[in-house]
Amino acid sequence: MTNTNKQETSYSQDHQTIHVLLQDYFDGLYEGDVEKLRPLFHGDAWLKGNNYRKSRDEWLQAVAARPVPKDEGMKYAFNTMSLEIIGDQAMAKVDVPLLAAHFIDFLGLLKEDGEWKIVNKMYTII
Repeated sequence: MTNTNKQETSYSQDHQTIHVLLQDYFDGLYEGDVEKLRPLFHGDAWLKGNNYRKSRDEWLQAVAARPVPKDEGMKYAFNTMSLEIIGDQAMAKVDVPLLAAHFIDFLGLLKEDGEWKIVNKMYTII
């Protein structure tokens, strides 16, 4: 296998792995499942919005305390808008209609020790 083929295979595998992670992210948000969300984020990840800063664990506490979208009868309409991977870093732009708000999230991911994790989440309400 040539170097180019190895790189293409690795990129394809990373792309698939990140899409699975994003699907788990959407499912965790929809189900209000903090135990599904927790392993997707690096332990020192930060979540940032306009005048809003929370550590991963602070954010998960907020998720646990809010209504569960699935139980509220909310339509499942999450979507990956774009995904760019360069080496061991990636940026995903995702569409997150959630409860009474509609968010666009930018998720920064790093691949460390062979595992992709969200290290930063920035979002805005549209």
